[in-house]
Amino acid sequence: MDFQGIGAPATREGILAVLDRLNVRLPQLLAVVTVETSGCGCLADRRPTILFERHIFSKQTGGKFDAQYPDISNPIPGGYGYGSAEYNRLAKAAQLDRTAALKSASWGLGQIMGFNFDKAGYDSVEAMVQKNMESEDDQLMAMAYFLKASGLDRPLAAQDWTSFARGYNGPDFARNLYDSKLAAAFQRYQHPPLPDITVRTAQMLLSYLGFNPGGVDGLVGKLTRAAAQGFREARGMGTSDEIDDELINALRAAVV
Repeated sequence: MDFQGIGAPATREGILAVLDRLNVRLPQLLAVVTVETSGCGCLADRRPTILFERHIFSKQTGGKFDAQYPDISNPIPGGYGYGSAEYNRLAKAAQLDRTAALKSASWGLGQIMGFNFDKAGYDSVEAMVQKNMESEDDQLMAMAYFLKASGLDRPLAAQDWTSFARGYNGPDFARNLYDSKLAAAFQRYQHPPLPDITVRTAQMLLSYLGFNPGGVDGLVGKLTRAAAQGFREARGMGTSDEIDDELINALRAAVV
């Protein structure tokens, strides 16, 4: 498995289903995914966004690889590469113990740890990873299942960021200011403009095709418009920089 899947962007229907399941509003959900992944669950190569945790791999494997492979098996967290570099670490660990490696990475928009596959609604970590590869909707629903199973939907709904961060990010949450970051992100989404799902979809698909939309945030900026125009020109669709259904349909057809 090379971990490259469809990587379908989140849909309005998928987001509404998650909001309904958690009984929260959009700003709460956006706050979590913004802090966890900067708001995008897939890399430009359509692999799920991950973070490999070497201390979890050490724990999952009883420390038997610590001495020989301290960069990927170590009781002390660290060694992060971020982005696609994390897959190099995952691949190295998977050669030693694939199941433990998958359980030792956090996956998708919600960055749910693989060892929590059952709380996320799956029978195995392999099944969880496969769904993460398919779509952000699946990533979001896995997060919703995990939050409900862990009782974290309640502090999320109440904007109790300290309790939520402690349960979601662990007892050392304050070291990385997770609660403060969540509170700040939530406040940001209390006011317009909120991310536009059509714009966000275009940004993800443009990035898959090698264009640079300047990030995936659902907001139209110069780089997003330039990327849209570049794609249209490359496809003989004129020089418009509009983000509309015509563009989305052409982008979907181009992403194979």
